[in-house]
Amino acid sequence: MIGSRIVAVGHYQPARVLTNEDLEGMVDTSDEWITSRVGIRTRHIAGPDEPVDELAAHAAAKALAAAGRTPAEIDLVLVATSTAIDRSPNMAARVAARLGMPGPAVMDINVVCAGFTHALATADHAVRAGGASRVLVIGADKMSDVADWTDRTTCVLVGDGAGAAVVEACAPGAEAGIGPVLWGSVPEMGHAVRIEGTPPRFAQEGQSVYRWAATRLPVVARQACEKAGLAPEDLAAVVLHQANLRIIEPLARRLGAVNAVVARDVTESGNTSAASIPLAFSKLVEQGSVTAGDPVLLFGFGGNLSYAGQVVRCP
Repeated sequence: MIGSRIVAVGHYQPARVLTNEDLEGMVDTSDEWITSRVGIRTRHIAGPDEPVDELAAHAAAKALAAAGRTPAEIDLVLVATSTAIDRSPNMAARVAARLGMPGPAVMDINVVCAGFTHALATADHAVRAGGASRVLVIGADKMSDVADWTDRTTCVLVGDGAGAAVVEACAPGAEAGIGPVLWGSVPEMGHAVRIEGTPPRFAQEGQSVYRWAATRLPVVARQACEKAGLAPEDLAAVVLHQANLRIIEPLARRLGAVNAVVARDVTESGNTSAASIPLAFSKLVEQGSVTAGDPVLLFGFGGNLSYAGQVVRCP
């Protein structure tokens, strides 16, 4: 089977920036309290007239432009999101309509914070099986819509945004640019991160998630590297789900990625759920922190409690 590769990435964030100082006037919190616990300084918040599919379409358009591709050349659109309000049309269909695509297959994937890495694996599998030749993979969430703005333990975390990647089939005989996925879940801990109720609200059991991430994630992240035939010290960058800087930095150390750039976009973007990995990855590429061909570990974890990770080569 022919492998796949990421040929371009792109990202988008709303213009409005909500600072820790702004939050001090909304809930009982402080800049020191927030930065000491989660490392977040700012986050971008979409307005009421900026739906999830608009965020996604902006990021997708940038990725397509970087790839030198037109919307008509895409035959599958996958949108990872957990903040779609309507059941139909799904976000992938709405993005396709916004971009003027003539008739791609369209699917949403809801695996919350691990959504993008699940969607990327799904795109890779579709290409390998011959079901698609060029895929647009998007992670987009508007967490401000599901935040409880009276709960200081969760509202300080969230931000809005989108990131996208164009995935294409490799040339025959070429090395695959997307490694095998390592994915799974801990169903008995599914309640630890949730968006539920009417209206839906984001809530989590932060200590439970932290303990699981600290003890289990380094093991499964190393397994993802092993599946790609690499050691952690071979990685040029590590892009973990941008949940909490106090989770990201220790995990990167325990993984043993001693030579890797570690994405820390959470400090300026907050937790953007399914958008966090492609958003952070796209920024590393844009800033020149990684170069074409570099091996990068992408690893998402969160709701359900689900996880998925793979090593990819930079576009």
